[in-house]
Amino acid sequence: MTETTETVRLQRVPKGPKPQYFADPATDKLLTMVLELIGELSVARDRIDTLERLIEQAGLFTMADVDTYLPDEAVNTQRAERRARMLSRVFRASEKELDTIMDKVAEQEIETALD
Repeated sequence: MTETTETVRLQRVPKGPKPQYFADPATDKLLTMVLELIGELSVARDRIDTLERLIEQAGLFTMADVDTYLPDEAVNTQRAERRARMLSRVFRASEKELDTIMDKVAEQEIETALD
């Protein structure tokens, strides 16, 4: 019996139309954003809890050290990039609509320029 270590890559964005639960599509988009934020917050809180427990067990530093920590520019850059990725996931529900609107605006501008 041989084992394969083939990695399966799944799409990050599902194909097909999204189900609509409320009469107003904006409400569905808002719900999607809120659920994304809940997921992000839940993961963050679990990770923070794990870190706090490991810190306490290892006696590495105190919570006062955490409260007074000042990040350097590299850390600030990494955090800004992470926030940008999170916002992209949160606002994913509205991205397609915005792209469609921008495409229509571009088409209108081209038609106006050709006239």
